[in-house]
Amino acid sequence: MSDTKAKPGSAPGRGASAPDGDELGAAGAQLTTAPREDAPNLPALGVVGWFRWFWRQLTSMRVALLLLLLLSLAAIPGSLIPQAGVDDFRIEDLRKESPKLASFYDAVGLFNVYGSVWFSAIYILLFVSLIGCILPRTWQFVGQLRGRPPGAPKRLTRLPAYATWRTEAEPEAVRGAALALLRKKRFRAHAVGDAVAAEKGYLREAGNLVFHIALIVMLLAFAAGQLLRHEGNKLILPGGGFSNTLTQYDDFKSGNLFHTDDLTPFSFRFDKFEGTYERSGPARGTPSTFKADVTYSEGVDGPEKKRTIKVNEPLEIDGTKVYLVSHGYAPVVTVRDPRGKVIFREPVPLLPLDANVTSSGAIKVLDGYRNKKDKKEQLGFNAFFVPTFAGAGSGQMISTFPALDFPVLALSAYHGSLGVDSGVPQNVYQLDKRKMKEFKGEDGELFKKMLRPGETMKLPGGAGSITFEKEIQEWAGFQIAKEPGSGWALTGALAAIAGLAGSLFIQRRRVWVRAVTGPDGVTVVEMAGLGRSESAKVAEELSDLAAALHATAPTAAPTEPTASEASETSTESAPPAEPARPAEPTGPSASASADGPDGGKPGAGSVDPAPSTPETPAVPAEGAEK
Repeated sequence: MSDTKAKPGSAPGRGASAPDGDELGAAGAQLTTAPREDAPNLPALGVVGWFRWFWRQLTSMRVALLLLLLLSLAAIPGSLIPQAGVDDFRIEDLRKESPKLASFYDAVGLFNVYGSVWFSAIYILLFVSLIGCILPRTWQFVGQLRGRPPGAPKRLTRLPAYATWRTEAEPEAVRGAALALLRKKRFRAHAVGDAVAAEKGYLREAGNLVFHIALIVMLLAFAAGQLLRHEGNKLILPGGGFSNTLTQYDDFKSGNLFHTDDLTPFSFRFDKFEGTYERSGPARGTPSTFKADVTYSEGVDGPEKKRTIKVNEPLEIDGTKVYLVSHGYAPVVTVRDPRGKVIFREPVPLLPLDANVTSSGAIKVLDGYRNKKDKKEQLGFNAFFVPTFAGAGSGQMISTFPALDFPVLALSAYHGSLGVDSGVPQNVYQLDKRKMKEFKGEDGELFKKMLRPGETMKLPGGAGSITFEKEIQEWAGFQIAKEPGSGWALTGALAAIAGLAGSLFIQRRRVWVRAVTGPDGVTVVEMAGLGRSESAKVAEELSDLAAALHATAPTAAPTEPTASEASETSTESAPPAEPARPAEPTGPSASASADGPDGGKPGAGSVDPAPSTPETPAVPAEGAEK
């Protein structure tokens, strides 16, 4: 017969909560390495005392979570406000539109959030808080791994999961069988006095520590990426090349610790771009093929190799990655002076404005042009290009498909000085018209015209002409980037997920098995379990262990009373006899399960409600009564 109990206060359907570690001594302590939240105890005097108080607050888990929340909130302005080195044009526009707001952003560092003092302060405090929290917990956890599970409490009935029965097996044999069973179930177990102590679920605390260490790795990777990274962009026409030097980039930005020696020596030549698009369905216009063929060489004089770069398949050379990030068209145009001499014949890259590659740009003729008075001038043309024109009378120049189905080039002409000799950097895709004059048409308005491939626009007054050739090249935009911390950041993220899963789904628990000889010479077996958190799994696991141990040490048969005992019992006064109750199956089971009184394992016996007080002794295992 067996008797199983739940701790007072536990309700059906819920795991019983673990008793206070102070009541159980060492048995209930050190189920976790989390620091205890004591009541505030501010030092009375002394700098050292205040420093210790501040350090305890900084390294507490509550402050670490608060700093992590503040870091997330501090990163929001970096996504909403244009950042220096990333979107300088928007910053300049904001300075012109709202000077006061821009001045405020400059004062508080909102144009450079990730390099500001306040963001760095939160970042460093979080870093220090995590390290100060992890180091003592790791040392404590290592000490627990090197030690052994604590011995059994004096009263196992205090624990939330409990089972007991009587057996004819010797106590030593029961303890030996329990030790072998627990080790077979991958518990760390050893014999302590008259009981066997076992513990399992150390991966829970290990996962908790791994999660916090992974956060530190991610913070370090983020810092390394911001300080050592560099990236730039390059637009290349077919047949054009690139060498990884600063002068070759169209734009370039880097971290504070970047040095030109960090640039990986390599070069490549852009051979051909291939792009095809869906012609029908909801994905019409979406690229189905988007790739660039290049020939590259590593080092200064390495052998040439062929490679195809796709959107998610960059070319990687010694940690530097070359991505294909954009594509557009470069109409080939020919400009002639008033005497018909060719002074300009080049493909002109135009920047796409939408998904259908509606493009705009500028054509700048810097040298070689002389007007009818034989005076040197410069020519400029605003260019607007659509690969698939919607047709005359359809309104504005808007492309309806990204492929070259019906290309049209719209031009407007200017002459004068482009301002390139002033020493001020210019946008190659925009005209500086401050020193330019418009060519006027017959109506006195700006002279402009739409051209199909092969057509020519003659400038007014015999000032020359510009021809839209039938050749249209396709350029490709590449991003060359090196981020030293990206691999560590990915490793830290994966480790954080794994550690968090372990800390959430693995439960650390302890089991004790005590076997002693009772007053009547029969061995009394007690089993109890204690978990780190409130869960019914501890009771279920204890029930399985008790059933397995019961097979080795079965319940002892009830003893028959002697003749003298029977005669003495008959002479005593007794209450009126009650109808006999049918016997119930015997066997051990665990309490605090979610199945209620009938929720034990088949053949596992009955489940009794909790005793009224923790000191109530276990019900003797004689008979089959509840």
